This record gives sequence, C-alpha cells and structure tokens, in this order.
Amino acid sequence: MNVSELRDMEEAELLTKVKQLKEELFHFRCQLAMGRIENPMRIRQTKHDVARVMTVIRQRALAGNTDAASPGVG
Repeated sequence: MNVSELRDMEEAELLTKVKQLKEELFHFRCQLAMGRIENPMRIRQTKHDVARVMTVIRQRALAGNTDAASPGVG
C-alpha cells in the first residue's frame, strides 16, 4: 500500500480502510493462536498499513486545524 494512494482517498474511505485492516489483523492473530497462519509476516505488514492510514488521517486533521499543531501556543 502506497502513501500516495492513501492521500488520494477520501476521509470516509480511509476510515473504512482502517476498520478493514483491523479486522484482517484480528483474523491473522486468531490464525496465529491456532497455528494455522500461512505467512506470519502478514501480521507485521498489516500493522504497518494501519499505521500508514492513521498517519494520513492525523496529517489531514492537523492541516485542517493549524492551531492544534503548534505546541506551546496558547
């Protein structure tokens, strides 16, 4: 998953993507606990994907509210 692809997505799509990735991560963890997972690296990749999406969401939130992005001002 590219960050450039994520930046082109709408806010609702990003939130849906986070939900989907977290569900996928849950299923991978269940498979790991049962010893049925084919590729354990998928857990790590999914965690990184969630972090990427959350970073884009946070960047947009800070860009929309620049006062909140300036620590120590107030």
